[in-house]
Amino acid sequence: MKIAVINGSPKGKYSITLQTVRYLERKYPEHEFTVLHAGQRIKALEKDFTEAKKLLDACDAVLFSYPVYTFLAPSQLHRFIELVKEHEIDIKGKYATQISTSKHFYDITAHKYIEENALDLKMKYIRGLSADMEDLLSEQGREDAEKFFVRFLWSVKEDIYTVRAEEPSEYKMVRATVPGEAVNTKAEKDIVIITDNTDETSNLQTMIARFRQVFPYQTRIVNISEYPLMGGCLGCFRCAVSEKCVYKDEFDSFLRENIQKADAIVYAFTISDHSMGSRFKMYDDRNFCNGHRTVTVGMPVGYLVSGNYGAENNLRTVIEARCETGGNFLSGVATDEYATDKQIDDLAKSLNFALETKHTTPQNFWGVGGMKIFRDLIYQMRGMMRADHKFYKKQGIYDFPQKKRLTSMKMYLVGALLSNEKILSKMGNKMNEGMIAPYEKMFAKMDKEQK
Repeated sequence: MKIAVINGSPKGKYSITLQTVRYLERKYPEHEFTVLHAGQRIKALEKDFTEAKKLLDACDAVLFSYPVYTFLAPSQLHRFIELVKEHEIDIKGKYATQISTSKHFYDITAHKYIEENALDLKMKYIRGLSADMEDLLSEQGREDAEKFFVRFLWSVKEDIYTVRAEEPSEYKMVRATVPGEAVNTKAEKDIVIITDNTDETSNLQTMIARFRQVFPYQTRIVNISEYPLMGGCLGCFRCAVSEKCVYKDEFDSFLRENIQKADAIVYAFTISDHSMGSRFKMYDDRNFCNGHRTVTVGMPVGYLVSGNYGAENNLRTVIEARCETGGNFLSGVATDEYATDKQIDDLAKSLNFALETKHTTPQNFWGVGGMKIFRDLIYQMRGMMRADHKFYKKQGIYDFPQKKRLTSMKMYLVGALLSNEKILSKMGNKMNEGMIAPYEKMFAKMDKEQK
C-alpha cells in the first residue's frame, strides 16, 4: 500500500509524532510510506502545490501526523487542508487516518476535526491513534502503535470505514441589520472584538456592526488578518522559559498589551472547514507565548459566528471547552442561522450583565478535566516551564488530591463501615444524616441571621 504521510508538525523531521510513523515503516516494510513535511513547508506549498498533488494522486491512503495544538491540529495543517480543497484535489474513495501526540488535552476535538474534513473530501476515514508524547519509548506504546496499524490494514482489507452519520442541516443565512442610533456611550470598559474578516460586504461584518451599535460600552476591533504574523507556532518551547516568542514580529507583546488587558473579548469569524479558519488558528496557536497559563481568567467572552454553527458539534465543543479551561464566562454565541438580530442583542445584554456583575461560573468537566491534565504536566516539567509553574503555585492549581491524607483516612474508615453488614444494619439512616449534617448547620446559621 502506498501511504502519503502528511506531517503537520512545524518541526518537520524532528516531530515527535513522526517517530511513530518511522517505527511503523520499519515494522511493516512491505508498505510504502512517503512523508510530506506540510507543516514545516506550508509557505512553499502555498506558492506551488504540485508536489503535494502528485503525492495525493499516487497514494492509496493518507495518514495525517501531527501534534495537538490548542484543541485542534496546528494552523499549518489547517492551511494544508484549505489548499487541498482550493486546488480541488480528488482523493475521493481513498483511505484516511491519523496519528497525534499530546498529553491527551482535547485530542478528541483534534481528531474529530481531521475526521470531518476527510469526510468532506469523500475519503474513507478509519479511526486513528492518539498517543502520549513518550508512548513510543515504552513497550506498551509500541504495542499500541502496532495494534493501530494492524487494525488500519484490516479495515482497508475489509473496506470498513466511518460513514457520516447525517448530512449537515441546510444552512440559510439570516442577514443582520444595523440600528440607526448607537447606544454605546460608556467608555469605562475596554471591549475588544477580534476578527479576521476582510469582506466589508459580508454578513459577519454587519453582525459586528450591529453588536457595536447595541452594546452599551464602546468597543474596538483588532483584525488579525492585518497583523504581520510571521508564521504559526513552531512548538519550540523557547517561550516556556523566556515568555518571548522566537518570532521577531512582536506578537507576544501586542497580545499582552492590546488584547489580554481588555475587560472582555468578542471573537468574530466565519466557519471554514469545521473550524475558525487557518488564520484564526494561527492566532490561537501563537497565544502559546503565555504557556499554559489562564491569564484571562474571569474575563467574559462572546462569539459572533457566521455559518452553519448548528451542524458543527465539534466546533461548539471547542468554543465551550476553551472558555471552561480558561476560566472565562461564555456570554453567548450569536450566529446568522436564525433570528440573527435577536441573537446579537441577547449576546450584548449577556456580556454587559457579566461585566456589570463580574459574573463567573464554576468549571464543568471540560474545565476541571483539562486543568488537571495541565496541573500534572506543569508540575512534572516545572524545571523548564518556570513561568507556568510560578503561576500554578500562585493560583493554587496544584491541588493534588492524593496529598489530602486526612480525607483519605476518613474514606478508609467509611469503607470499613460499609463492608460490615452488622454495623450497616444498626446504622440505619445515620450515614445519610451525617453526610447532610454540614448543610443543615449552614441552613441553621442562615435562618438565625435572617431573624
